[in-house]
This record gives sequence, C-alpha cells and structure tokens, in this order.
Amino acid sequence: MFAADGTVLRHPDRPEPRYRPLRAVRNFQALMKDKEDTSLVFKIFESLPSGSFMTRARDLCLSERGEMLRKTEPALPEILDDHAALRRTPKGSLAHAYCDFMEAEGLTAAGLVAEAERLGRAKFPDLLQWFMERSRDTHDLFHVLTGYGRDALGEQCVLLFTHGQSPSQGHLLIGYAGAANIKKMVKDSNAPVIGAVREAHRTGKGAPSLMAQPIREILAQPIDDVRKALRIPQPQLYLECHCIWREEGIDPYDLLASPQLADEQELLAA
Repeated sequence: MFAADGTVLRHPDRPEPRYRPLRAVRNFQALMKDKEDTSLVFKIFESLPSGSFMTRARDLCLSERGEMLRKTEPALPEILDDHAALRRTPKGSLAHAYCDFMEAEGLTAAGLVAEAERLGRAKFPDLLQWFMERSRDTHDLFHVLTGYGRDALGEQCVLLFTHGQSPSQGHLLIGYAGAANIKKMVKDSNAPVIGAVREAHRTGKGAPSLMAQPIREILAQPIDDVRKALRIPQPQLYLECHCIWREEGIDPYDLLASPQLADEQELLAA
C-alpha cells in the first residue's frame, strides 16, 4: 500500500515486531527503580507491540487527512520547539500553555526524540516512521491538554489516557502497575489512585485522536476551546488525590518523602 506521493506504508526491510512479555516486565522493574530513564519506556512498548497498530496507522496515513498532515506537518519537534513562534499566538492559547509547561519542566520535543534514538533503532522511509514519530511527539501535549502533571500519578494517568487513544499493552502495564505501586507506597492514604487512572483511561477512549489533529492549528486556539472540542474534562480524581495527599502531609511530586514512608525507613534501619 502506498500514499499518493508513492511512499510505502511499510518498508519491506522493516522488521516484524516481536511479542516479548518477559523483556517488558524486566524493563518495567528497571523503570520502577529509575523512573527518569525514558529509554526503558520505549523498550517496554517495543516488547509489547499493539495488535491494532497497523490498522490505525493505515487508516490515518492513507486517508486524506493523513496526506494533508504529512505535507503540512512532516515533523512536529521543529514546530513544538519554536517557542518564539508559539508565543506569538494569542494569550490563553494551547501554544502558550505548552511553552509554559515545557519551560517550567526544562523539556524540549527534541529531547524526547534523543531519548528514543538512544535505542539505536533503524529508521525506514515509510509511512509507519512518520506515524510512530508523530505519536511520540504528541506526548507532552497530552500533559498540557489533560492537566496531568509530571508527578508519578500524572505520568500513569497520561499513559492510560494515551491507551484510550492508541491501545497498547505497554500503556496498560506501565499505567496500572505503576498506579498499584503508587498505592503501595502510600498505602495508608485515602487518595483514589486507581480511580484517577481509570478516569484518565475513560477520557482517552472518549476523546478524538490528538495525533490526527492539525497540531499547528490547534496550538493557536484557546486551550479551553481545544479541550472542549477534544472532549477532555478536568481530571477530577487526579486533583482529588493531590488535595488529599497534601492534607496528609504527602508531596505528590515526591511521594518517597512522605512522612509514613520516612517512618517505615526508620523502622527498617532500626
């Protein structure tokens, strides 16, 4: 199958994905020990290929919308990292919110690309390459649109929101197992951790595909209008978790520093 410009959907030299659940579990265990090693996330997804991936890729890439997006937005990082241009959009736009988020977190779209390329995977001149890269490059936009932060729970919520958009066992493994790990870390808390990730999962299922949207266009629109159009409500249970944790003296962005965990560490040391 080919696009109108002759680009093949799947290059004949592209390796067939291999389902390797044990490798995924090992990498997940490593990720729990070093949550900043983003390359482990890519390895988990690589080990748990989605059965619906080819169908979703074909449906977008070979559609009129896909043809338009490839022509107008062949690569998202150069758009997303041009903050000077994004800041020229009206105040209150998705672009301003995105720049605020990325600058506050010290992130760049190019940095996410670099993390993925650390794996050394071969690239191929096919439509799948564009599709996979576009999926990767919209990750931080999910954070901004959903309101989920880069705290431990926020990351699990974004992964399960993403599963609702692009089903993959990798999203389910990291999202739900990660949430269970958070629940274990703050076991005496009343925060609805599992409810929060389930809410994120439902929202992702109900929202139109973000990667199928004209990103440059929606960046210029008021963020509230974009959220309404994409059916992304405020994350009530996630915010409730943060509120409860703070009342319990737990920092949502540093769960390991919670008083109860500190007491457990003292008991272990004794």
